[in-house]
Amino acid sequence: MVTKVTVIGDGAMGTLCAIMLAENGHDVQLWSAFENQAREMASARENVRFLPGTKLPDNINITCDATEALRNAEFAISAVPTEFLRGVWTRLAPDTPTDLPICSVTKGIENDTLLRPSEIVLEVLQNPAREVAALSGPSIAPEIADKLPATVTVAGKSPDLIEKIQRCIARDYFRVYTNPDIVGVELAGATKNVIAIAAGCLDGLQYGVNAKAALLTRGLAEITKLGLACGADAKTFAGLSGMGDLVTTCFSPVGRNRTFGQAIGSGQSVTQGCESASGVVEGLSTTKSVNALAITKNVDMPITKAIYQVLFESVPPRDAILNLMTRPLKGE
Repeated sequence: MVTKVTVIGDGAMGTLCAIMLAENGHDVQLWSAFENQAREMASARENVRFLPGTKLPDNINITCDATEALRNAEFAISAVPTEFLRGVWTRLAPDTPTDLPICSVTKGIENDTLLRPSEIVLEVLQNPAREVAALSGPSIAPEIADKLPATVTVAGKSPDLIEKIQRCIARDYFRVYTNPDIVGVELAGATKNVIAIAAGCLDGLQYGVNAKAALLTRGLAEITKLGLACGADAKTFAGLSGMGDLVTTCFSPVGRNRTFGQAIGSGQSVTQGCESASGVVEGLSTTKSVNALAITKNVDMPITKAIYQVLFESVPPRDAILNLMTRPLKGE
């Protein structure tokens, strides 16, 4: 059965979602916020900026016309970075049907409001009863573009919606599980980017595998504590969207957050580090949000606090790690 699906956002993940939906025979509208980008993608049948060399199937229509993109859609996939999410959906609100379900693939937490991506969409569209979902997990874009095996989770309170998304987007190289814990899945996707920056700092300092193994283990522990304080299920953090995504992000040579962290660990400034990582470094703004959320929830997150100090208080990475290593000794 052919489903009309709208993908909001022309970045790598949004484009890949559009490709997989199209490969499954669905009618896909890929919306870009930029007229020039939409025109170039439609002409070249390729996202030269984010996925060079990956051809777009013929049943993907690329447009910057919101009315055209959202008309008669059965659900939409939101693939916009957190810092631009509110502005994009404010722009789209007049054309968004009141009952349109939305699945977010964004990983982050909004500064100031401390809202998760699905919560931002619900707030902007002013319909708390709207069905929302979140798709997350270890999903490095170049590997999916090359059709290398990847497995993710789609989460939401509506079993019908998440099972529909699962059926529509799953491919023989892209396996999708369902999970009712949207809070945990979104929090895991955001917080792992902070730990990935820390992992990159270790790489930049050439601190070795022992240090990174400890970082991932203790990082997962503090991520889980925050999740529990926010009402998430602990099991989510041991799954694909938790441990799975954390491992991938901390070790991938092309991951933006790890690459950014490596630049910082090597002595570059935050500005230089952003230039080293191609694309938006979600973990930079997310570090500020997660640190604030930890304070609000009274959760001790020493790794997150250390990365916050490195990025926003000019603490040298070497000093931040020494401070972590010399804290009072305690039980695991």
